[in-house]
Amino acid sequence: MVTSDTRRARLLDKLADHVLAHGLAGSSLRPLAAAAGLSDRMLLYHFKDKAAVMAATLECVAARMVVLLGANTASEPLAFDALRARLVPIVLDDALWPFMRLWLEMAARAGQGDALYRGIGEQIGRGFLAWGAAQLDSEDRDRDAARLLVTVEGMVLLKSIGLEDVARAAL
Repeated sequence: MVTSDTRRARLLDKLADHVLAHGLAGSSLRPLAAAAGLSDRMLLYHFKDKAAVMAATLECVAARMVVLLGANTASEPLAFDALRARLVPIVLDDALWPFMRLWLEMAARAGQGDALYRGIGEQIGRGFLAWGAAQLDSEDRDRDAARLLVTVEGMVLLKSIGLEDVARAAL
C-alpha cells in the first residue's frame, strides 16, 4: 500500500528533477504539473499554492545536494585550506552544476526582492554554513564556515560567467 507520504516524496522527486533540468524560469505550474504527470489543479491539491510547491521542491533539491556533499564529507574535521581544496572541485564539477545554476537563479530572484526565494535561499545558505562548520577543525568554526561559503559562492559565480579557470587558479 502506497502511503500519502510516499506519494508526496515521489511527486517531489519528479518536481525536483524538473527544476534541476529547467530552472526556476521553466518551472511555472503547468510545466511542473506535467513533469509530475498531473494537471495544474491536481498539483495544487497537494500543496497550498505555488509558493508551497516551490518551497517543498527546493527543500527536496537541497536534500539531494546534502547527500552529494555528504558523500564527500571528511572522516574527521579539516583545516580551512584543506576543506576548501577538497570542496571547490566538487562544487565546480559538472555533476553538481545543475544545483549551483539553480542556486544562482534563486539568488538573482532574491536580489530582485522576491521574498520566497530570499527566505529559501537564506535557509539553504545557513544549512551550508552549519555543514561547513561541522567539517572544520578551527578555533572559530563559524567565521571559517562563512569564509568557506564566500569563497565557494565567488567561485560558482565566476564559473557561471565563463571564468572557471580564474576560480581554479585561486586555489
